[in-house]
Amino acid sequence: MTDIIPAIDIIGGECVRLTRGDYAAKSVYGKPTDMAMAFEAAGCQRLHVVDLDGAKARHIVNADTLKEITSRTSLTVDFGGGIKTDEDISTAFKCGAAMVTVGSVAVTDPPLCSRWIEHYGAERIILGADVRHGKIAINGWKEESTESLHAFIGRYVEMGITKVLCTDISRDGTLTGPNIPLYEGIMEAFPDIYLIVSGGISSAEDIRAVERAGLPAVVFGKAYYEGKITIGEIKMLVDANGIGSC
Repeated sequence: MTDIIPAIDIIGGECVRLTRGDYAAKSVYGKPTDMAMAFEAAGCQRLHVVDLDGAKARHIVNADTLKEITSRTSLTVDFGGGIKTDEDISTAFKCGAAMVTVGSVAVTDPPLCSRWIEHYGAERIILGADVRHGKIAINGWKEESTESLHAFIGRYVEMGITKVLCTDISRDGTLTGPNIPLYEGIMEAFPDIYLIVSGGISSAEDIRAVERAGLPAVVFGKAYYEGKITIGEIKMLVDANGIGSC
């Protein structure tokens, strides 16, 4: 069973999608809460929310939008983008996030992330591994670190992390299909993690391909917003796979 998780990216209080993380290549699709309610109506129980303004500003910007989504739906929301400080992570949880995704700060300040894991529990922290050319990218994907993907994941697995969201930046928003060999390699190296596949999903068949590969979870966004996946297909996929609480 593969968990199917819709994604909402936010800029200026609106639901958007970028292509390969390029803020200049932005498409706008309406209000985040309306989208969240549509996903819930389709049977989804999970939602991945990214504050793209926050990722760029290096602090949470769209906290009010997060609070609106969590107060008007019963979705289990994981939230990322701009979580850099104790105040940021506290704000995310106070606004209703069940989990947070941390990426950039996991590269720049491992001791802080270790403290969060200890304080909040590993089950509430998702490691965001955004990869380009085999290296972890940070700060809204504008900077490339020297950290290799497997070394990065391995360090946090040793700290107790069990959930990893890996985005192939080269495919994100391109609708060219997921890089399944990349994710299979991660699972081979770390067979006990809950890996969330992200980047390139273009159709219901792509989601089925992720399932056939035995990968635990998949995030999709632009494929729905561009009409490549319909609400009816989402309902069918949810019914066939179910949605885990991870």
